[in-house]
Amino acid sequence: MESDTVAIIGPQTSVMAHIISHLANELHVPLLSFTALDPTLSSLQYPYFLQTAPNDEFQMNAIGDMVSYFGWKEVVALFTDDDQSRNGVTALGDKLAEKMHKISYKAVLPPDPTATRDQVKNELLKIQIMESRVIVLHTFSRTGLLVFDVAKELGMMESGYVWIATAWLSTVLDSTSPLSQKTKDSIEGALTLRPHTPDSKRKRAFISRWKKLSNGTRGLNPYALYAYDTVWIIAHAVNLLLDQGGTISFSKHASTPGYGGGIMNLSALSVFNGGKQLLENILQTNTTGLTGPLAFHSDRSLVNPSYDIINIIENGYQQIGYWSNNSGLSVVPPETAPNRSSSNQHLAAVVWPGGTTNKPRGWVFPNNGKKLIIGVPDRVSYRDFLSRQNGTDIAKGYCIDIFLAAIKLLPYAVPHRFELFGDGHKNPSYNELVSNIASGKFDAAVGDIAIVANRTKIVDFTQPYIESGLVVVAPVRGSDARAWAFLKPFSPLMWGLTAAFFLIVGSVLWVLEHRLNDDFRGPPRKQIGTILWFSFSTMFFSHRENTVSLLGRMVLIIWLFIILIINSSYTASLTSMLTVQQLSSPITGIDTLISSIEPIGFQVGSFAENYLIEELNIPKSRLIPLGSPEEYANALKERTVAAVVDERPYIELFLSDNCMFSIRGPEFTKSGWGFAFPRDSPLAIDMSTAILTLSENGELEQIHDKWLSKKACASQTSDLESNQLQLQSFWGLFLIVGTACFIALVIHFSLAFRQYLRRSPEDDHHSDLEPSGHGSTSSGTTATRRLTFLSFIDEKKDQSKDNKSKRKREEIMRKSSNWHEKEDVPRNVSTSKRVQVNKSEILHTSDNGTWLTR
Repeated sequence: MESDTVAIIGPQTSVMAHIISHLANELHVPLLSFTALDPTLSSLQYPYFLQTAPNDEFQMNAIGDMVSYFGWKEVVALFTDDDQSRNGVTALGDKLAEKMHKISYKAVLPPDPTATRDQVKNELLKIQIMESRVIVLHTFSRTGLLVFDVAKELGMMESGYVWIATAWLSTVLDSTSPLSQKTKDSIEGALTLRPHTPDSKRKRAFISRWKKLSNGTRGLNPYALYAYDTVWIIAHAVNLLLDQGGTISFSKHASTPGYGGGIMNLSALSVFNGGKQLLENILQTNTTGLTGPLAFHSDRSLVNPSYDIINIIENGYQQIGYWSNNSGLSVVPPETAPNRSSSNQHLAAVVWPGGTTNKPRGWVFPNNGKKLIIGVPDRVSYRDFLSRQNGTDIAKGYCIDIFLAAIKLLPYAVPHRFELFGDGHKNPSYNELVSNIASGKFDAAVGDIAIVANRTKIVDFTQPYIESGLVVVAPVRGSDARAWAFLKPFSPLMWGLTAAFFLIVGSVLWVLEHRLNDDFRGPPRKQIGTILWFSFSTMFFSHRENTVSLLGRMVLIIWLFIILIINSSYTASLTSMLTVQQLSSPITGIDTLISSIEPIGFQVGSFAENYLIEELNIPKSRLIPLGSPEEYANALKERTVAAVVDERPYIELFLSDNCMFSIRGPEFTKSGWGFAFPRDSPLAIDMSTAILTLSENGELEQIHDKWLSKKACASQTSDLESNQLQLQSFWGLFLIVGTACFIALVIHFSLAFRQYLRRSPEDDHHSDLEPSGHGSTSSGTTATRRLTFLSFIDEKKDQSKDNKSKRKREEIMRKSSNWHEKEDVPRNVSTSKRVQVNKSEILHTSDNGTWLTR
């Protein structure tokens, strides 16, 4: 740089790039590198530095997606101690953390190429005794090949291991041909990344020319293509600068005189006057090179960074897919791959170390000679679940049998030993047991451990092996059979309303049938009896009276249907009450307990105490700790506590021997019991799969029956309480019949009132038509002798009366015509009576009983 410089290509390492970038900033000289790919070389700190190949942040993103795709939780990072490797591994840790994975161990080697075989071996021996078997190797070619050689020697290239090498290994494959057999054997089964460069005619022609120049002795890796494109980027930018009228000129840097001459001769350096414009031209590059599209994002990273994913096999290597920043993992090239989504992440089959195609589990138990220390609660009650065997440290019980059965289903051995937790005098605190897993005292915990929210924050649980939940148990008493037990199916209000409707319906039917039906007529006493008899006889469908009116029949049909439903409901409820033992208690569930001030019992060590205090806001002073089923029974019998709150499995075992108590109400929490492991433990996942297998093959139920299957009380196998039938269940039926009665009455009275208005005088006064010896008419008395409407309603309706007046009128007209034709008819009338009918006079003669009109 002592001579005038407009741009710099290089350096090869990130260490030198950090140093030279400061100088490039001062001299306004763009610095372009295709190998110094440290992700911390940011544009903010080094504005004149550009990376013309994808930096290691994208490479680590690709590795993070691969780890997530294969489902591994932890990896070991093995890298050399230099800026680029350290910062690359830091980027990998960040990417894994985003996906809930992590780097479990970082193994550091001396900077390349200074690492010795012994140094590499020491680090690999440390890795060999660790749990994770997924190793990410981020270094350079010389150190990388040495690591694989030593790993092969230590048996770390066998089945079960996963090796992921960064792009340095692909450069070895592309640049060195052929590889020695020893090198091929040592890297077989590894995965590596290679910067993706799309196929093109220009690329093929360039590679062909390169082979001719090198006589095939030196391969061409993608970074050589990036170097070629870098030169052209600068050339195009300089040409554009000149086209823009710029000049190549330099000026003395104001701050350099203080440095003096010396070996580096810093005082001879000059500032490039067109450096800023040249940098802008470079950043505006938008063309296509040998490596594909050439352009920069606003953060100065290359557009569309992507990698080929390569699997090294016995006879070379195979490409199993691609990774790009836009599409993620794919088996199609990034140019045609769809945008990233969880459903389109795919890779082809992989041949892993050892020649297997089965995906490695990615972890083993640490090979440090130690067994898993599994904490087991030392219970003093409900010993069917867990107990100490005859004063020894051997644990047995339902939970232990499930754990051992699940362990047998794992495809690997799990060396372990149980360690009892607790003093043996009272049940231990389960929250404390779980905390000991998080602190590292225990490697796992097996027992009746409820899966609750505060515990899942510090440990991982397996799939629940038994359902659980808090329930309330309280004393109950059987309801005695009493003389008036037949009244219990209906509530008092239901009985009262039913009786009222019997009378209402009977009265309505009497009104509808009274004018037409002789069965509903007679003296008042008889009619009241008819109403009562007819109403209540319909309950048994034994009524004898017929209904002749259409409205009456409609009401009766609806009422009989409703009676059928009421009878059926009553019979079913009474049968249930008389055949099932009824239990009663003032405690009906957790709501009753919350609203009362009675003391509540709970099991020592259970999470129920915290739940009642923190979630239900029950004062601690109301809670009474109980340590055994015997204490449960005594406290409930002596009314020391109103009820006991505990988990259902315990209560079911308790009730199998104590039938005077019962569960009141439903479960008010839903959870289960599981085995606890440290956070992110892969064993928790495998154990969950094993528990599901036990459930599917029926072995889980067999273990349950072995330890917990006891004869339950009869009261536990049936519905404990049958509620009375309330009015709410039948109000719709009563509404229907009430509406039907109302409509029928409205129609009936409307028709009757209409008939009343249209009645004839003869209908009103027929009973008053008597013969008069003086022959005088009674037309003056008809207006004062009208019947009232109620009297009209009470009269029996004659079906032939509607046509009676018309027939009489026709007959009188006929007889009047005959009378005028006969001349010998006597003119004198001994006795007569005039009646005004329809504005005509009708003369009734008492001699022969004929009627005359005029």
